Amino acid sequence: MPSVSRRAVLLGGAGVAVACVAGGGYELIQNGTLPGKYALARLTGACGSPPPRPPDRLLPVRTQKRFNSTFRRREVEMVTLVPRDHLARRLNLVIALHGSGSSPAQLADQVGPAMAVAHVTSFAILCVDGGDTYWHKRADGDDPVAMIVHEVLPRAAAAGMRIHRIGITGESMGGYGALLLAERLGAARTAAAAALSPAIFASYADAHAANRTAFDSGADFAANDIFTDIGALRRVPVWIACGSDDPFQAQASLFAARLTAQGGHKPAGEILVGCHDDAFWERNFPAALRFIAGQLS
Repeated sequence: MPSVSRRAVLLGGAGVAVACVAGGGYELIQNGTLPGKYALARLTGACGSPPPRPPDRLLPVRTQKRFNSTFRRREVEMVTLVPRDHLARRLNLVIALHGSGSSPAQLADQVGPAMAVAHVTSFAILCVDGGDTYWHKRADGDDPVAMIVHEVLPRAAAAGMRIHRIGITGESMGGYGALLLAERLGAARTAAAAALSPAIFASYADAHAANRTAFDSGADFAANDIFTDIGALRRVPVWIACGSDDPFQAQASLFAARLTAQGGHKPAGEILVGCHDDAFWERNFPAALRFIAGQLS
């Protein structure tokens, strides 16, 4: 990427926000909440580039379906990714949660190549549809967790997958959702949780300023604060990765430190060079999947 002078960045004005959004970043970029450091990192190339795409012949078999969800009160999308050369007669299962403004299909576009790079052969991945619920039950009754437990997992079992203990992963809003879902299911149902750039807000005020659809109220934020039930993850292997120029890096690091202080499993993963964008997630999903594979096996 060509170098960009400081003067050019300062003169960029509103164009900075547009440039950031184009790369798949979080909505905070659009409304100006993110610090200038993030915009500068994007423009100067400090965020890094996406990895090369593996050959199509190595990509998993992809099936995309829709069904009417009773718990989400709408038609939802579900994308299944099955390793092309899997050896197991019955595959284990990983649930993958997308970010805000994204979809199961978009997440599958990232996770599919990562499965090939990580040489996944022992589990399938289901990319499920959470809309912009922030992966928790909302005041209007929309309940993505109940959808996963009571509708998605039974469908996976009917397809021959093992659902007794599952892996969970996600990016951004989905990274937060992966940790929240792992807390709700506990160690009895969760073999491992891998969160990329988890979008963890420090307070309801921060969440409301950045994304007004994330939580219904201060009470809703408190009821779904992943720090409150962090003890539920003591016996769950957790992997967290976040970019050094990611605006959620401080909260992700704090969560990892608090989890370590709880005893039990020390979170794997680390703060890596990168931003809150598609390139970071595509570079690091293979490591997340290898971590989950090690726990599921």
